[in-house]
Amino acid sequence: MPANIALRDYLLTRRSVGIAFLQEPGPSDAELEQILTIGTRVPDHGKLAPWRLVLIRSENRAAAGKKLAEIAHRRNPEMDEASLAVEENRFLPAPLTIMVVSAPKEHPTIPPLEQLLSAGNVAFNLVHAAYALGFAASWVTRWYAFDEEAATMLGAGPGEQVVGFIHMGTPTASIEDRPRPDLSTVVNEWMTR
Repeated sequence: MPANIALRDYLLTRRSVGIAFLQEPGPSDAELEQILTIGTRVPDHGKLAPWRLVLIRSENRAAAGKKLAEIAHRRNPEMDEASLAVEENRFLPAPLTIMVVSAPKEHPTIPPLEQLLSAGNVAFNLVHAAYALGFAASWVTRWYAFDEEAATMLGAGPGEQVVGFIHMGTPTASIEDRPRPDLSTVVNEWMTR
């Protein structure tokens, strides 16, 4: 297989763009289908598809944020208006958010961890797919990924776990790269002893 220099260069420079810098237009229906197709093309031992995707877009972005703010306010009745507004705007201004849910299947030889890792691959592939189609993306988890009531409200089912929220849209800013780890601090070579 020949080297793909353009792909290499993309992987060396890919950078998340925060939700505040994502705006309309978002992916069209045809582009979204490509993004979802690429996103779900991941390692999946046993072909279990141990994950699900929930789309949050259009007017549902504001509605989901309003419900999050209601849950947050019940948890903390002392929340001020500014804090409530933050919760209400969790899915704005990005035109599309895809919630990735780990939905493990019972299997005698494929452990839940392996299935969770497959879901994580879906999340990252969705990020790559957004960039491949000319958009930008950011993968985040927030309190509502770990709050059972909030996760359920957003579409997670019993026994499922939110892996993250992939916010997508057209970038309004070019984000500077952050420092990356020195490979010598994170890579070891196994040697026989």
